[in-house]
Amino acid sequence: MSEQADAAASAARGRVRTGRFDWPGLQADLRGAVPDAAIALVITGAVFAWLYARVENGTSATIRVMPMLADAPEFWMYWLCQAFGWSGLLWAYITVLFGLLRSGPRPAWGWLTVPRVEKLHRTTSLTTIGLMFMHAFMFFADQVRANQQDHSWAGGLLTAFADVFVPGVYSSGTGRIAILLGLLALYLAIPLGLAFYLRQRTGSRMWRALHRFIIVVYILSVWHTLLYGTNVWYDGPFRTLVWALQLPLAGLLLLRLLTPARPSERLRLRGPGRESRPLPLTARLAGRLAVVAALLGLLAVIATGADGGRRPGGESPGLWPEQWVIWTGLLVLTLVLVAVAHRLRPSAAARPSGSQAGGRRR
Repeated sequence: MSEQADAAASAARGRVRTGRFDWPGLQADLRGAVPDAAIALVITGAVFAWLYARVENGTSATIRVMPMLADAPEFWMYWLCQAFGWSGLLWAYITVLFGLLRSGPRPAWGWLTVPRVEKLHRTTSLTTIGLMFMHAFMFFADQVRANQQDHSWAGGLLTAFADVFVPGVYSSGTGRIAILLGLLALYLAIPLGLAFYLRQRTGSRMWRALHRFIIVVYILSVWHTLLYGTNVWYDGPFRTLVWALQLPLAGLLLLRLLTPARPSERLRLRGPGRESRPLPLTARLAGRLAVVAALLGLLAVIATGADGGRRPGGESPGLWPEQWVIWTGLLVLTLVLVAVAHRLRPSAAARPSGSQAGGRRR
């Protein structure tokens, strides 16, 4: 009788654990991310010194458009904000690379084992989220400093918070689009990036499916930086080079979709039981076609140098898209995420087996 009670208590503890956020796992990954974050901070410092020096010697692309920022010591927080943005984009590139290597074909390198790649992907993901937040926070600090001239301390703080952290509030210049894109990337990165630590509650299928949408965060980050980032204004060749660096990721993403590590994710007309699967087939086919279109678009941008951003010595296009287009896209993405979560919820997956068991009992 006592053995049965102990077994029941153990099962109850197991159910409680599986319903909680995986704090021990997150803490372990945060400790593992310390060396990674330290390297990121060193690189951020180097980028900050480079941007600062360009302002001091008058070669910054930003001060050609906004000459009021030419005082580097006064606007040091703005330049540090830009440095965090660039290191954040670099770490986003690295973590997406590790994620694609984890879920697709990997080079036959002895040190590149599955556990190592997965750990590197998790730690670099956490570092990326931290860098994204610091990018926004330093811009917030600079806005607080700027608002002190026209508002009280509390009023300047609230105005800066709304402009920097509330999507759609910032209303001047390219920031109307740039800050909206950046905030959406930050706010999507947090739940999609941390979904791994809820996998015991959501089920592994759901968190894997939701985590795949993290590629949207990366696209928004690149869009935010290369079309609207002030440090690449009128730097056409440099901007084209950064676009070219996206080709390996796009190619690896296509390779991952064509030859996924899990056989169940391959593009098949029928499932393992020979049943027809039109919805998964359509979604996977659409994903592959979208990546092919993105590859062709990248090649066109690299060949022409025209990507919709500011152009050196010429007429620059107006802001595009309008905010309503971005909000509509976010609504569509949200509906897709809800539909995926609903379809892959654990209760739905468990219901068929339960009904079959009930039928056998009867």
